[in-house]
Amino acid sequence: MGQIAPATIETTATTETPAQTETLGLTRALAGWVAGFADPTPSARLWARHALLDWAAVTIPGAREPLARMLIDEFGTPDGPCTLIAAGDRASLHDAALVNGTLGHALDFDDVNFLIHGHPTVPVAPVVLALGEALDASGLAVIDAFIAGYEVECQIGAMAGYGHYDLGFHSTGTMGTFGTAAAAAHLMRLDAERTAHALGMAAAQAAGLKSMFGTMTKPFHAGKAAANGLIAARLAARGFTANTDGIETAQGFAATQAPGFEPAAVRPDAAAPFAVESNLFKYHAACYLTHSAIEAIRTLRERHAVGLDDLAAMTLHGQPAAQRVCNIPDPHTGLEVKFSIRHLAALALDGADTASLGLYSAATAQDPRLTAAREKIAFEPRELASRPAAAVVLRTRDGRTLTGEADVGIPSADPQAQWHKLVAKAQSIAAPVIGAARLAKVVEAVEGLDSAGSIRPLMKLLA
Repeated sequence: MGQIAPATIETTATTETPAQTETLGLTRALAGWVAGFADPTPSARLWARHALLDWAAVTIPGAREPLARMLIDEFGTPDGPCTLIAAGDRASLHDAALVNGTLGHALDFDDVNFLIHGHPTVPVAPVVLALGEALDASGLAVIDAFIAGYEVECQIGAMAGYGHYDLGFHSTGTMGTFGTAAAAAHLMRLDAERTAHALGMAAAQAAGLKSMFGTMTKPFHAGKAAANGLIAARLAARGFTANTDGIETAQGFAATQAPGFEPAAVRPDAAAPFAVESNLFKYHAACYLTHSAIEAIRTLRERHAVGLDDLAAMTLHGQPAAQRVCNIPDPHTGLEVKFSIRHLAALALDGADTASLGLYSAATAQDPRLTAAREKIAFEPRELASRPAAAVVLRTRDGRTLTGEADVGIPSADPQAQWHKLVAKAQSIAAPVIGAARLAKVVEAVEGLDSAGSIRPLMKLLA
């Protein structure tokens, strides 16, 4: 796709009135909200900065994964207008969103929100950063566009419920396409009419299959969501048209991909927290549906002084959906280990550092001691308090039965402590790639992003 010079983008911001919005279909109602969205709360902006820091932290080492070289060789160009994160190369606006979106999900270490039933930041962040770089936007404009896109993908995700995800769609790729279109439209200040066309185009492009989990194509879903939503907004800015009821119309997105979809009012309570304030961050580099089991096992290990050599048998209980997402029975690669809850349970009981990127390798997948232990571990689906919750029953060789539960689906109530944990995570995984001094400058830049006159200094640090 050819370049669109940022200066040629029309940035009108006409919006629908509240009375008009009440009579609109869902797609147009969302578009009207995006076009009129302004001045989110300080709390929403704080959480957005947390999400952007975490995205940068996981994308930097993602640029060292094998898939990165393939993407950079295919899409990189020295004279492109936009930064490829930690890659030493540049790309077109569209291609930067595609590559950076994929790199951000390459480690499966990026954040989660159960409103979208997937990873909310990884499609949207690369779009607002690349587009912000091309437009020389302020840090505050980038943050607010990010919040808008995050809100839209979560609003649609909540309306879809679990039917869409359980049918086999990867919501990061599908819902993420709506979020990226909304974020780009907001940053370009498109009016409600053109934003509706962008969302209609997003509906036609939303894609991603859970059957790709454990392969390079899973992170590619995030990159495609970023690129496709950006294309939608850019073309809408030129007057390209789509069905502006694309989400809810007959044979539209909901009817074809989301059984049980229930349209709802768009943010009926304007004072309610934004979706970004329910973001969940990952501290284990594996599928989020395995995290509660890992946490429960770690607690049992510490409380009862047990380890892998004490294992007689273990039963893991989780939501039935986990059976289809993260229960690869016989992993052979590091990527597959991330989606093998039984193998991860053995690692957790053995005291392995499940936040270590080096842990996820073919050697770990094929370790005879771990594979033997895995055969003593069973996964039995059971309805629990929430989808990410888990219960563990551990039977030891000396005859004890130990039980534990954990639920990682509860957002942090202490943003300051959360920031410190995210900085520590970044220091652990990103500093080895770009150096501690440079990372410290990235952290400082993200922390002060809402007062930055331009996003470009941050992108230079990330290059």
